[in-house]
Amino acid sequence: MPNSLPWVVHKFGGSSVADANCFRRVAAIVDSLPATRVGVVLSACKGVTDALLALIALAESQDDRYRVELAALRSRHAEIAETLLSPESARLYLAGFDRDCHDLEGILHTVKLTRSAARNVSDLIAGYGEIWSTKLFHRFYEERGSRRGPTQWIDARRVVVVEWGPLGPGVQWTRSRANLADLVDRDFKGTLIITGFIASDPRGVQTTLGRNGSDFSASIFGALLDSSEIHIWTDVDGVLSADPRRVPDATVIDSLTYNEAMELAYFGAKVIHPQTMAPAVGDAIPIWIRNTFAPEKPGTLICAQPTSKLPVKGIASIEQVALINLEGAGMIGVPGTAHRLFGALREDGISVILISQGSSEHSICCAIPREQAERAAALVRQAFERELKEGQIQSVEIDPDLAILAIVGDGMAGTPGVAANVFNSLGAASVNVRAIAQGASERNISVVVEGRSATRALRAVHAGLYLSPHTISVGVIGPGTVGRVFLDQLASQTARLRQQFKIDLRVRGILGSQRMALAESGIPLERWRQEYEQRGVPADLDRFIEHVHVDYLPHSVLIDCTASTAVAGRYAEWLGAGMHIVTPNKKANSADLAFYRAMHEARRASGAHYLYEATVGAGLPVVHTLRDLRETGDEITSVEGIFSGTLAYLFNVYDGRTSFSDIVLDARQRGYTEPDPRDDLSGMDVARKLIILGRELGLELELADVKVESLVPAGLEGGSIEEFMARLPRHDAAMRERLEGARARGKVLRYVGRLTCERAAAAAPSAAGRALAGVATVGLMELDAKHPFANIALTDNVVRFATRRYCDNPLIVQGPGAGPEVTAGGVFADLLRLAAYLGARL
Repeated sequence: MPNSLPWVVHKFGGSSVADANCFRRVAAIVDSLPATRVGVVLSACKGVTDALLALIALAESQDDRYRVELAALRSRHAEIAETLLSPESARLYLAGFDRDCHDLEGILHTVKLTRSAARNVSDLIAGYGEIWSTKLFHRFYEERGSRRGPTQWIDARRVVVVEWGPLGPGVQWTRSRANLADLVDRDFKGTLIITGFIASDPRGVQTTLGRNGSDFSASIFGALLDSSEIHIWTDVDGVLSADPRRVPDATVIDSLTYNEAMELAYFGAKVIHPQTMAPAVGDAIPIWIRNTFAPEKPGTLICAQPTSKLPVKGIASIEQVALINLEGAGMIGVPGTAHRLFGALREDGISVILISQGSSEHSICCAIPREQAERAAALVRQAFERELKEGQIQSVEIDPDLAILAIVGDGMAGTPGVAANVFNSLGAASVNVRAIAQGASERNISVVVEGRSATRALRAVHAGLYLSPHTISVGVIGPGTVGRVFLDQLASQTARLRQQFKIDLRVRGILGSQRMALAESGIPLERWRQEYEQRGVPADLDRFIEHVHVDYLPHSVLIDCTASTAVAGRYAEWLGAGMHIVTPNKKANSADLAFYRAMHEARRASGAHYLYEATVGAGLPVVHTLRDLRETGDEITSVEGIFSGTLAYLFNVYDGRTSFSDIVLDARQRGYTEPDPRDDLSGMDVARKLIILGRELGLELELADVKVESLVPAGLEGGSIEEFMARLPRHDAAMRERLEGARARGKVLRYVGRLTCERAAAAAPSAAGRALAGVATVGLMELDAKHPFANIALTDNVVRFATRRYCDNPLIVQGPGAGPEVTAGGVFADLLRLAAYLGARL
């Protein structure tokens, strides 16, 4: 209908027309529209179409309750009409409604007698909802008055003519345009209230446009009226980048091409149905998806040439899918195999969702709805019965519990790295890909994954493509000295990390020795202490692990801030299950070699990450430096250092003027020692650190191999802490004697760990071909006053690496190597390193 003033079509349905308040909201939106000529397409009130179809089912089963349900529909519409309309207008509306109910009762009675409803009968009954909603809205809108001018009710059955075919309803455009011209004056300026969903066939018999038919109606009338725009009003802010129930951080897509929208809709995204867009696409009419309950938001624009530059627009999924795989050497180079396979499925009306075939032609597989899997397999086996008997085809297999992920975006075409990002994200989340499909347009990459992994896969790819934050499920074990500082550090940086780097480090559990706090969507870190103390439940390690390691989050990490042997003993199990671990706990890496090897085998098999920089030197890059030296081909001849901040403090302070036992007591009161100072004085903590570094070098060292000089006097190894502290002064004289002897020789006392390495002689001439051997010692040493270890800050750690490259001037790493702040910082740095490994851009 060409005219200088363009039409704009707006469609409202579902939740938009649920009750009287919704009708008021729709009227307010329509009143606010700037256009002079507006077409308003309405669907039935929410749930009414389903209720009408249920009436048919009741009548077919000869259940007289259809009368009660019909009366309930009448009551619902009467309530809306009496709320919105004047008494007289409501009376007239309900009089017409009662006539419709009388007609419906007659039709349903016939259905009851015949126990069957023909399609035209079902279409007739199902279409009453749109007639009732539009007549009600038309009366209401006229009564409240419109600045736009007159309103006119349009019965779409008198306009739209469609003929159903294999691809659905096809619009007879010439007849439909003529019908509209007969009903609406060419110069009409005002508002058309149009029934959605219903139409007529070429014989004039009522039919429907199928599911989502009101959207189709909006598109049809948009084309018939030569509209400048079509607006589809829903209960969401626009088309989302993923299902928000599965990916809570899904965002509204600003704009899409028609093809992108069709791809997303086909794979289940809440967009206008692909078929319903066809009339708008043909005339290049822009379509807006908007929210009835938030009309101020811009929504999503679907048009031919959107301005958005995002290469990937969204990710959608189809659940409850089965994969049928046809495999055999006899298929190679034989034309017609695919034709026979898909022909057999087509003959029985089985829909093929996705097809994948390798270039070798040895196998071909396709995805189908799960409920059709067994029937499909029987059909395929029947179609290839001879080839199966003769061994030309080896098998017809079904995998019934799968899902399809579709990554959609026109910008992927010609953009390298998108597919790599997708598969890297899936791999990092331990999601196995069963089949892959991509069209030549490069608009869609589809992958088939296990159904139970679908949510995890969605979240992983969504984050991997930077459509949402990288979410990591975090469980913190040990909210003690180090753990509580780590949680405070994390709390101070969470908002910045999310805003700047799109990292969501979601602490979903905190476990102590007596209690634990669990939260599905994350513990608020600004008040984690209150949550832990007030809402905690009895500690249960297995339940804690199950809570942190959930299928629907792509990544999970355990932060073990304990010194527990029992917790460390579970690392192999957790790493094998795909959980990442970050820890300052030395017990696992210094355990017996068999456990150590099993743990790293489990890590390699699952692809999980295990980060433990803070086990040696707290926040100092000791492990990282050693690893870099070794992996770049340097030969390390020795590693030595002061590895205990506690012992560094004791011997930096001890000058003979104060007894050694008093210095130990003071250090304990300052919190520089473990609760039991013997844990520091025994030297075993330093020995464990040497074992960790030795194993990083490839040395097969056991803890028993380390020669340790303990500073715990003989006879004080047992007993309580109080007894130890009370008896320690008796041994001050021996320590003073060692100090004075060192001074007499111009030396200072330092507690040093030393690891020396050498290549064992072998037939192989190269260093790489000879086995590495080493000697590890820990003890109190006399050093020159100018030695690097002799002049350090009170609690510093210092580590010296002598290598082939750094032989004349050894490489030294020095700094605070003890204390909760620096240790927690080392743990935090490892956690961020893990986030980067998993795809975050730091």
